[in-house]
Amino acid sequence: MSEFVPFRFEVSLYHRSKSDLLCRGYFSEVTGLELTMEPRAIQEGGRNWGEIQRVGQTRFTPIVLKRGVTKINDLWLWFDAVTRGQNYGYRLHGTIKVLGGEVDTSGNAKPVMTWKLDGVLPTRFKGADLSSTASQVAIEEVTLIHESLTLEAASG
Repeated sequence: MSEFVPFRFEVSLYHRSKSDLLCRGYFSEVTGLELTMEPRAIQEGGRNWGEIQRVGQTRFTPIVLKRGVTKINDLWLWFDAVTRGQNYGYRLHGTIKVLGGEVDTSGNAKPVMTWKLDGVLPTRFKGADLSSTASQVAIEEVTLIHESLTLEAASG
């Protein structure tokens, strides 16, 4: 059975382990799942035909979470604590689950793939316009920097 999922990406942030969950939100769009490795060229004496290419430093693009909802203001509290200097540099670990159209027996969307983040730090928080008819806390954008991005093996 396939069902429409308005918030296709589940983002969970935790302290040390997944059981140590601190923040969770659902977002309509996630950008920045990008890594770039800059190769190092080495010129070897006597080798006139090209350079030797070695693996260089890997850079991670900031991840931007767009149009999200959460039942509590945990993402804001984390951003506020980091930026006010109470917990300067308080980094978390996290996952971004890409939810598919299939649902499990509980009616929850099944994840198609999961990205794992380490050393996550918020750098920008943009709230949505306020509306008296909304029952959830809306988040327009959250920008996260991180120190590692890996694709976890699909379960099932």
